[in-house]
Amino acid sequence: MIPMNGVEYVLGSGQVAADPLRVFDAGVCGFIAELSAELLNSPLPRAMPDLAALAFWGRKANLRKLKKEFGDSTGRLGRGLCFHITPSNIPVNFAFSWLFSLLAGNANIVRLPGRKFPQVEALCAVIAGVASSWPEVASRNAFVRYPRDNAITGEFCARADVRMIWGGDATIAALKSLPTPPRCVDITFADRYSVALLDGKAVGEAGAEQLLRLAENFYNDTYLMDQNACSSPQLILWQHDDAAARERFWDAVAECAEKKYALQDAVAVDKYTALCAEAVANRSTVKARRRGNLLYRVELERLAPDVVACRGHGGFFYEYALRDWHELFAVVTEKFQTVTCFGVDAQALRDAVVAAGLRGIDRIVPVGKAMDIGVVWDGHELIRELSRVITI
Repeated sequence: MIPMNGVEYVLGSGQVAADPLRVFDAGVCGFIAELSAELLNSPLPRAMPDLAALAFWGRKANLRKLKKEFGDSTGRLGRGLCFHITPSNIPVNFAFSWLFSLLAGNANIVRLPGRKFPQVEALCAVIAGVASSWPEVASRNAFVRYPRDNAITGEFCARADVRMIWGGDATIAALKSLPTPPRCVDITFADRYSVALLDGKAVGEAGAEQLLRLAENFYNDTYLMDQNACSSPQLILWQHDDAAARERFWDAVAECAEKKYALQDAVAVDKYTALCAEAVANRSTVKARRRGNLLYRVELERLAPDVVACRGHGGFFYEYALRDWHELFAVVTEKFQTVTCFGVDAQALRDAVVAAGLRGIDRIVPVGKAMDIGVVWDGHELIRELSRVITI
Protein backbone atom coordinates (compact mmCIF):
# COMPACT_ATOMS: atom_id res chain seq x y z
CA MET A 1 0.00 0.00 0.00
CA ILE A 2 1.38 3.41 -1.01
CA PRO A 3 1.56 5.92 1.85
CA MET A 4 -1.12 8.58 1.28
CA ASN A 5 0.68 11.32 3.17
CA GLY A 6 1.83 13.92 0.66
CA VAL A 7 0.47 12.05 -2.40
CA GLU A 8 -2.32 13.61 -4.44
CA TYR A 9 -4.20 11.15 -6.65
CA VAL A 10 -5.30 13.17 -9.66
CA LEU A 11 -6.66 9.99 -11.28
CA GLY A 12 -7.26 6.59 -9.70
CA SER A 13 -6.11 5.42 -6.28
CA GLY A 14 -3.34 3.53 -4.52
CA GLN A 15 -5.01 0.24 -5.43
CA VAL A 16 -3.94 -0.33 -9.04
CA ALA A 17 -4.87 -3.64 -10.69
CA ALA A 18 -1.52 -4.71 -12.10
CA ASP A 19 -2.18 -7.96 -14.00
CA PRO A 20 -0.74 -7.71 -17.53
CA LEU A 21 -2.90 -7.50 -20.63
CA ARG A 22 -2.20 -8.47 -24.22
CA VAL A 23 -0.29 -5.98 -26.34
CA PHE A 24 -2.76 -3.80 -28.30
CA ASP A 25 -5.61 -5.05 -26.12
CA ALA A 26 -8.95 -4.29 -27.80
CA GLY A 27 -10.37 -2.53 -24.73
CA VAL A 28 -7.30 -0.36 -24.33
CA CYS A 29 -7.34 0.60 -28.02
CA GLY A 30 -11.04 1.44 -27.74
CA PHE A 31 -10.38 3.67 -24.73
CA ILE A 32 -7.52 5.52 -26.44
CA ALA A 33 -9.58 6.05 -29.61
CA GLU A 34 -12.45 7.47 -27.56
CA LEU A 35 -10.05 9.74 -25.69
CA SER A 36 -8.69 10.96 -29.03
CA ALA A 37 -12.18 11.63 -30.37
CA GLU A 38 -13.18 13.50 -27.21
CA LEU A 39 -10.12 15.74 -27.51
CA LEU A 40 -10.59 16.35 -31.23
CA ASN A 41 -14.23 17.33 -30.65
CA SER A 42 -13.31 19.78 -27.91
CA PRO A 43 -11.93 23.34 -28.27
CA LEU A 44 -8.73 22.39 -26.42
CA PRO A 45 -6.53 21.44 -29.44
CA ARG A 46 -7.11 24.84 -31.03
CA ALA A 47 -5.71 26.60 -27.98
CA MET A 48 -3.08 24.00 -27.09
CA PRO A 49 -1.16 22.56 -30.07
CA ASP A 50 0.50 19.82 -27.99
CA LEU A 51 -2.94 18.42 -27.15
CA ALA A 52 -3.80 18.50 -30.85
CA ALA A 53 -0.74 16.33 -31.57
CA LEU A 54 -1.71 13.89 -28.83
CA ALA A 55 -5.31 13.68 -30.05
CA PHE A 56 -4.22 13.10 -33.64
CA TRP A 57 -1.78 10.37 -32.58
CA GLY A 58 -4.47 8.45 -30.67
CA ARG A 59 -6.94 8.17 -33.55
CA LYS A 60 -8.40 4.74 -34.24
CA ALA A 61 -6.82 4.71 -37.71
CA ASN A 62 -3.35 5.38 -36.28
CA LEU A 63 -3.75 2.67 -33.64
CA ARG A 64 -4.66 0.18 -36.38
CA LYS A 65 -1.59 1.29 -38.33
CA LEU A 66 0.68 0.85 -35.28
CA LYS A 67 -0.72 -2.62 -34.61
CA LYS A 68 -0.19 -3.66 -38.23
CA GLU A 69 3.38 -2.33 -38.22
CA PHE A 70 4.12 -4.15 -34.96
CA GLY A 71 3.27 -7.51 -36.50
CA ASP A 72 2.36 -10.69 -34.63
CA SER A 73 1.60 -9.88 -30.99
CA THR A 74 -0.23 -13.08 -30.04
CA GLY A 75 2.54 -14.23 -27.71
CA ARG A 76 3.06 -10.92 -25.94
CA LEU A 77 1.86 -9.58 -22.61
CA GLY A 78 2.62 -6.45 -20.67
CA ARG A 79 5.23 -6.68 -17.92
CA GLY A 80 2.77 -5.70 -15.17
CA LEU A 81 2.98 -2.34 -13.38
CA CYS A 82 4.86 0.56 -14.96
CA PHE A 83 5.97 3.53 -12.88
CA HIS A 84 6.54 6.72 -14.89
CA ILE A 85 8.75 9.63 -13.80
CA THR A 86 7.99 12.28 -16.41
CA PRO A 87 9.82 15.52 -17.27
CA SER A 88 8.82 18.73 -15.53
CA ASN A 89 9.32 21.01 -18.55
CA ILE A 90 7.35 19.25 -21.31
CA PRO A 91 3.67 19.33 -20.24
CA VAL A 92 2.09 16.55 -22.31
CA ASN A 93 5.04 14.13 -22.30
CA PHE A 94 3.47 12.22 -19.40
CA ALA A 95 0.50 11.28 -21.57
CA PHE A 96 2.60 9.78 -24.37
CA SER A 97 4.65 7.80 -21.85
CA TRP A 98 1.43 6.50 -20.31
CA LEU A 99 -0.24 5.65 -23.63
CA PHE A 100 2.79 3.72 -24.92
CA SER A 101 2.74 1.62 -21.75
CA LEU A 102 -1.03 1.12 -22.00
CA LEU A 103 -0.66 -0.24 -25.54
CA ALA A 104 2.07 -2.59 -24.29
CA GLY A 105 -0.41 -4.13 -21.83
CA ASN A 106 0.76 -2.53 -18.59
CA ALA A 107 -0.97 -0.99 -15.59
CA ASN A 108 0.47 2.41 -14.71
CA ILE A 109 1.32 4.84 -11.96
CA VAL A 110 2.31 8.15 -13.52
CA ARG A 111 3.98 10.94 -11.59
CA LEU A 112 2.75 14.17 -13.17
CA PRO A 113 4.84 17.34 -13.47
CA GLY A 114 4.84 19.26 -10.22
CA ARG A 115 3.92 22.49 -12.01
CA LYS A 116 0.24 22.63 -12.89
CA PHE A 117 0.42 23.40 -16.60
CA PRO A 118 -2.98 24.29 -18.13
CA GLN A 119 -2.50 21.52 -20.71
CA VAL A 120 -1.96 18.92 -17.98
CA GLU A 121 -4.99 20.04 -15.96
CA ALA A 122 -7.25 20.13 -19.01
CA LEU A 123 -6.03 16.77 -20.31
CA CYS A 124 -6.41 15.04 -16.94
CA ALA A 125 -10.00 16.26 -16.74
CA VAL A 126 -10.78 14.82 -20.17
CA ILE A 127 -9.03 11.52 -19.34
CA ALA A 128 -11.01 11.22 -16.10
CA GLY A 129 -14.26 11.81 -17.96
CA VAL A 130 -13.54 9.18 -20.62
CA ALA A 131 -12.17 6.69 -18.05
CA SER A 132 -15.46 6.79 -16.15
CA SER A 133 -16.97 4.78 -19.03
CA TRP A 134 -14.06 2.32 -19.06
CA PRO A 135 -13.84 0.96 -15.48
CA GLU A 136 -11.41 -1.81 -16.45
CA VAL A 137 -8.99 0.82 -17.74
CA ALA A 138 -9.59 3.20 -14.84
CA SER A 139 -8.80 0.47 -12.29
CA ARG A 140 -5.38 -0.08 -13.86
CA ASN A 141 -4.12 3.50 -13.83
CA ALA A 142 -3.25 6.25 -11.38
CA PHE A 143 -1.86 9.76 -11.89
CA VAL A 144 -0.12 11.17 -8.85
CA ARG A 145 1.55 14.37 -7.67
CA TYR A 146 3.84 14.76 -4.71
CA PRO A 147 6.88 16.84 -3.75
CA ARG A 148 10.30 15.29 -4.32
CA ASP A 149 10.47 12.56 -1.72
CA ASN A 150 12.67 9.49 -2.05
CA ALA A 151 10.60 7.58 0.51
CA ILE A 152 7.42 7.90 -1.57
CA THR A 153 9.23 7.33 -4.85
CA GLY A 154 10.90 4.30 -3.29
CA GLU A 155 7.49 2.81 -2.39
CA PHE A 156 6.34 3.14 -5.99
CA CYS A 157 9.62 1.73 -7.32
CA ALA A 158 9.38 -1.27 -5.00
CA ARG A 159 6.18 -2.34 -6.80
CA ALA A 160 7.30 -1.63 -10.36
CA ASP A 161 7.80 -4.30 -13.02
CA VAL A 162 9.06 -1.62 -15.42
CA ARG A 163 10.01 2.03 -15.00
CA MET A 164 9.89 4.80 -17.62
CA ILE A 165 12.30 7.47 -16.40
CA TRP A 166 12.47 10.81 -18.20
CA GLY A 167 14.95 13.33 -16.86
CA GLY A 168 18.49 14.56 -16.57
CA ASP A 169 21.43 12.30 -15.93
CA ALA A 170 21.41 13.12 -12.18
CA THR A 171 17.71 12.27 -11.88
CA ILE A 172 18.21 8.92 -13.59
CA ALA A 173 21.22 8.05 -11.42
CA ALA A 174 19.26 8.88 -8.26
CA LEU A 175 16.27 6.77 -9.30
CA LYS A 176 18.46 3.83 -10.29
CA SER A 177 19.81 3.78 -6.73
CA LEU A 178 16.32 3.00 -5.36
CA PRO A 179 15.53 -0.72 -4.90
CA THR A 180 13.24 -2.42 -7.42
CA PRO A 181 12.08 -6.02 -7.90
CA PRO A 182 14.81 -8.23 -9.45
CA ARG A 183 13.12 -8.46 -12.86
CA CYS A 184 12.19 -4.78 -13.08
CA VAL A 185 13.16 -3.28 -16.46
CA ASP A 186 14.25 0.36 -16.70
CA ILE A 187 13.74 2.40 -19.86
CA THR A 188 15.52 5.70 -19.42
CA PHE A 189 15.42 8.89 -21.43
CA ALA A 190 18.45 10.92 -20.42
CA ASP A 191 19.64 14.41 -21.28
CA ARG A 192 20.06 14.58 -25.07
CA TYR A 193 21.22 17.07 -27.71
CA SER A 194 19.70 17.77 -31.12
CA VAL A 195 20.74 19.66 -34.24
CA ALA A 196 19.22 20.90 -37.49
CA LEU A 197 20.93 20.21 -40.82
CA LEU A 198 19.89 22.66 -43.55
CA ASP A 199 21.03 22.73 -47.15
CA GLY A 200 21.92 26.28 -48.18
CA LYS A 201 21.23 25.64 -51.85
CA ALA A 202 17.76 24.24 -51.10
CA VAL A 203 16.93 27.17 -48.82
CA GLY A 204 18.11 29.65 -51.47
CA GLU A 205 15.96 28.02 -54.14
CA ALA A 206 12.84 27.64 -51.99
CA GLY A 207 9.79 29.59 -53.14
CA ALA A 208 8.18 32.13 -50.83
CA GLU A 209 5.48 29.72 -49.68
CA GLN A 210 7.96 26.88 -49.08
CA LEU A 211 10.22 29.23 -47.11
CA LEU A 212 7.30 30.35 -44.97
CA ARG A 213 6.41 26.71 -44.18
CA LEU A 214 10.05 25.98 -43.35
CA ALA A 215 10.21 28.93 -40.94
CA GLU A 216 6.93 27.95 -39.27
CA ASN A 217 8.05 24.33 -38.93
CA PHE A 218 11.37 25.44 -37.44
CA TYR A 219 9.47 27.69 -35.03
CA ASN A 220 7.37 24.69 -33.92
CA ASP A 221 10.52 22.65 -33.31
CA THR A 222 12.17 25.36 -31.21
CA TYR A 223 10.29 28.39 -29.91
CA LEU A 224 7.11 26.42 -29.14
CA MET A 225 8.90 24.69 -26.24
CA ASP A 226 11.54 27.39 -25.65
CA GLN A 227 14.05 24.79 -26.93
CA ASN A 228 13.54 22.82 -23.70
CA ALA A 229 12.66 19.56 -25.44
CA CYS A 230 15.52 17.13 -25.99
CA SER A 231 14.59 17.02 -29.68
CA SER A 232 14.67 20.81 -30.14
CA PRO A 233 17.73 21.79 -32.21
CA GLN A 234 20.34 23.86 -30.42
CA LEU A 235 22.91 23.88 -33.22
CA ILE A 236 22.04 24.74 -36.83
CA LEU A 237 24.40 23.14 -39.35
CA TRP A 238 24.62 24.34 -42.94
CA GLN A 239 25.66 22.09 -45.81
CA HIS A 240 26.36 23.83 -49.13
CA ASP A 241 26.48 27.01 -47.08
CA ASP A 242 25.35 30.21 -48.74
CA ALA A 243 25.37 33.54 -46.88
CA ALA A 244 22.35 34.94 -48.69
CA ALA A 245 20.34 31.75 -48.08
CA ARG A 246 21.25 31.86 -44.39
CA GLU A 247 19.97 35.40 -43.99
CA ARG A 248 16.85 34.57 -46.00
CA PHE A 249 16.09 31.69 -43.62
CA TRP A 250 16.73 33.65 -40.43
CA ASP A 251 14.69 36.62 -41.67
CA ALA A 252 11.74 34.28 -42.19
CA VAL A 253 12.21 32.70 -38.75
CA ALA A 254 12.40 36.13 -37.09
CA GLU A 255 9.21 37.28 -38.85
CA CYS A 256 7.44 34.13 -37.67
CA ALA A 257 8.63 34.64 -34.09
CA GLU A 258 7.55 38.30 -34.13
CA LYS A 259 4.00 37.20 -34.95
CA LYS A 260 3.74 34.20 -32.62
CA TYR A 261 6.25 34.22 -29.78
CA ALA A 262 5.57 35.80 -26.39
CA LEU A 263 9.02 36.40 -24.92
CA GLN A 264 8.96 36.18 -21.14
CA ASP A 265 11.05 38.69 -19.21
CA ALA A 266 12.99 35.98 -17.40
CA VAL A 267 13.81 34.22 -20.69
CA ALA A 268 15.02 37.50 -22.21
CA VAL A 269 17.35 38.11 -19.27
CA ASP A 270 18.64 34.53 -19.38
CA LYS A 271 19.31 34.81 -23.12
CA TYR A 272 21.25 38.03 -22.79
CA THR A 273 23.23 36.66 -19.83
CA ALA A 274 24.08 33.55 -21.86
CA LEU A 275 25.22 35.71 -24.78
CA CYS A 276 27.54 37.69 -22.49
CA ALA A 277 28.89 34.48 -20.99
CA GLU A 278 29.54 33.13 -24.48
CA ALA A 279 31.49 36.27 -25.38
CA VAL A 280 33.63 35.91 -22.25
CA ALA A 281 34.23 32.18 -22.74
CA ASN A 282 35.10 32.81 -26.42
CA ARG A 283 34.81 29.11 -27.25
CA SER A 284 35.30 28.94 -31.04
CA THR A 285 32.87 31.80 -31.55
CA VAL A 286 33.29 33.81 -34.76
CA LYS A 287 30.50 36.35 -34.31
CA ALA A 288 27.12 36.85 -32.68
CA ARG A 289 24.05 38.43 -34.23
CA ARG A 290 20.84 39.67 -32.61
CA ARG A 291 17.41 40.30 -34.07
CA GLY A 292 16.08 42.32 -31.15
CA ASN A 293 15.46 40.08 -28.17
CA LEU A 294 13.68 37.40 -30.20
CA LEU A 295 16.57 35.83 -32.09
CA TYR A 296 20.21 35.34 -31.11
CA ARG A 297 22.68 33.59 -33.43
CA VAL A 298 26.18 32.61 -32.42
CA GLU A 299 28.40 31.43 -35.28
CA LEU A 300 31.06 28.84 -34.45
CA GLU A 301 34.48 28.68 -36.06
CA ARG A 302 34.74 24.93 -35.53
CA LEU A 303 32.88 22.01 -34.00
CA ALA A 304 34.62 21.28 -30.72
CA PRO A 305 34.34 17.88 -28.98
CA ASP A 306 32.27 19.58 -26.24
CA VAL A 307 29.81 21.12 -28.71
CA VAL A 308 26.90 19.68 -26.64
CA ALA A 309 27.66 22.50 -24.18
CA CYS A 310 26.37 24.93 -26.82
CA ARG A 311 22.77 25.21 -25.66
CA GLY A 312 20.24 28.00 -25.84
CA HIS A 313 16.66 28.74 -24.89
CA GLY A 314 13.89 30.93 -26.20
CA GLY A 315 15.47 31.63 -29.59
CA PHE A 316 19.22 31.35 -28.90
CA PHE A 317 20.93 29.30 -31.62
CA TYR A 318 24.45 28.27 -32.52
CA GLU A 319 25.30 27.73 -36.18
CA TYR A 320 28.16 26.37 -38.23
CA ALA A 321 29.01 25.88 -41.92
CA LEU A 322 29.67 22.16 -42.31
CA ARG A 323 32.32 20.96 -44.74
CA ASP A 324 30.88 17.44 -44.85
CA TRP A 325 28.90 15.04 -42.66
CA HIS A 326 32.03 13.42 -41.28
CA GLU A 327 32.91 16.70 -39.60
CA LEU A 328 29.68 16.31 -37.63
CA PHE A 329 30.25 12.60 -37.02
CA ALA A 330 33.61 13.40 -35.42
CA VAL A 331 31.87 15.11 -32.47
CA VAL A 332 28.77 12.91 -32.17
CA THR A 333 28.46 11.18 -28.80
CA GLU A 334 25.68 9.17 -27.16
CA LYS A 335 24.16 12.55 -26.18
CA PHE A 336 23.03 13.25 -29.76
CA GLN A 337 19.39 12.40 -30.40
CA THR A 338 17.61 14.08 -33.34
CA VAL A 339 18.73 15.61 -36.63
CA THR A 340 16.00 17.71 -38.26
CA CYS A 341 16.65 18.19 -41.98
CA PHE A 342 15.74 20.37 -44.94
CA GLY A 343 17.04 19.69 -48.43
CA VAL A 344 18.96 16.64 -47.15
CA ASP A 345 18.81 13.03 -48.37
CA ALA A 346 17.64 11.41 -45.12
CA GLN A 347 18.22 7.85 -46.37
CA ALA A 348 21.81 8.66 -47.34
CA LEU A 349 22.38 10.36 -43.99
CA ARG A 350 21.04 7.37 -42.07
CA ASP A 351 23.21 5.00 -44.09
CA ALA A 352 26.23 7.19 -43.31
CA VAL A 353 25.40 7.20 -39.58
CA VAL A 354 25.13 3.41 -39.57
CA ALA A 355 28.32 2.97 -41.61
CA ALA A 356 30.19 5.23 -39.19
CA GLY A 357 29.01 3.17 -36.21
CA LEU A 358 27.98 6.25 -34.24
CA ARG A 359 26.91 5.99 -30.60
CA GLY A 360 24.45 8.83 -31.07
CA ILE A 361 21.80 10.12 -33.53
CA ASP A 362 18.63 8.11 -33.08
CA ARG A 363 16.25 10.12 -35.25
CA ILE A 364 16.46 11.82 -38.64
CA VAL A 365 13.26 13.76 -39.38
CA PRO A 366 12.14 16.71 -41.52
CA VAL A 367 12.16 20.18 -39.96
CA GLY A 368 8.82 20.51 -38.16
CA LYS A 369 8.76 16.90 -36.94
CA ALA A 370 11.16 17.22 -34.00
CA MET A 371 8.33 16.91 -31.46
CA ASP A 372 6.54 14.02 -33.18
CA ILE A 373 7.03 11.43 -30.47
CA GLY A 374 6.21 7.85 -31.38
CA VAL A 375 6.48 4.26 -30.19
CA VAL A 376 10.09 4.31 -31.38
CA TRP A 377 11.90 6.96 -29.34
CA ASP A 378 15.51 7.54 -28.33
CA GLY A 379 16.39 4.34 -30.20
CA HIS A 380 13.94 2.25 -28.12
CA GLU A 381 11.13 0.18 -29.66
CA LEU A 382 8.90 0.97 -26.72
CA ILE A 383 6.02 -1.48 -27.19
CA ARG A 384 8.49 -4.36 -27.41
CA GLU A 385 10.61 -3.23 -24.48
CA LEU A 386 7.56 -2.54 -22.31
CA SER A 387 6.18 -6.05 -22.90
CA ARG A 388 7.44 -9.61 -22.72
CA VAL A 389 7.18 -12.45 -25.24
CA ILE A 390 6.07 -15.99 -24.41
CA THR A 391 7.83 -18.42 -26.75
CA ILE A 392 6.84 -21.97 -27.70
